[in-house]
Amino acid sequence: MGNIKLFESNQIRSVWNETEEKWYFSIQDVIELLTDTSNVKDYIKKMKKRDFELNSNWGTICPLVEMFAADGRKRKVQAASAQNLFRIIQSIPSPKAEPFKLWLAKVGAERLEEIENPELATQRTRELYKLKGYHDDWIEKRMRSIAIREELTKEWKNRGVKEQIEYAILTAEISKATFGFTPKEYKEIKGLKSQNLRDHMTDLELIFSMLGEASTKEIAVNTDTHGFEQNKKAAKAGGKIAGDARKQLELKSGKKVVTSDNYLPENKKKNELDL
Repeated sequence: MGNIKLFESNQIRSVWNETEEKWYFSIQDVIELLTDTSNVKDYIKKMKKRDFELNSNWGTICPLVEMFAADGRKRKVQAASAQNLFRIIQSIPSPKAEPFKLWLAKVGAERLEEIENPELATQRTRELYKLKGYHDDWIEKRMRSIAIREELTKEWKNRGVKEQIEYAILTAEISKATFGFTPKEYKEIKGLKSQNLRDHMTDLELIFSMLGEASTKEIAVNTDTHGFEQNKKAAKAGGKIAGDARKQLELKSGKKVVTSDNYLPENKKKNELDL
């Protein structure tokens, strides 16, 4: 988000949805901050009136979500995910909304460039990791893990696995067989909440994660799996290969591979532990 600090503001209420694995933000708080209006309901009504597409999809993109009110009680408020929130911001004619619109335009232009030249996406990802302080060796492993993950999901798609829910189940099977934990349990060990688990893995954790997914892909290809159930068996088998290797290393080295170590900034670590 660069210098855009809206989501870090205490004025914006937000809640993490465990099922969807995404943040939801209070529409009321965002509009109050960006417009200085004293009547949010009236502002929304006028905004929807001038933006037909937004109005027709309002119920879908702004569900009611429970959040704490000023009096400390939980109440259902209109909220939106980050993607839908940016769509709403595009319809706000306010100087305070301009940084977001410019940022969205920049991101859109970059994505178009990446479609023409996919290598740019890889280059930008490397640069982002460098800016976050990751060392070069770790970045190389992380980039390879991204490629292996993409190869696996491509195979799943070609073999009749439905995206999102089934992908998540198969990923959990590989993780459980490889590390002994589902991704959700693994994130709890590392003190993570909304962060990407793999961005907080050590070198060894990444290596075994790659081995589990690469093995799963090889089994799926060589046994010609089809559908969810067959790919679930392949996921367990692929994860077991990595899990057995992990156990052997732990036996010989006397040290566990799974660790609570993460790459959270110190102040972020404290906030996560306080939750």
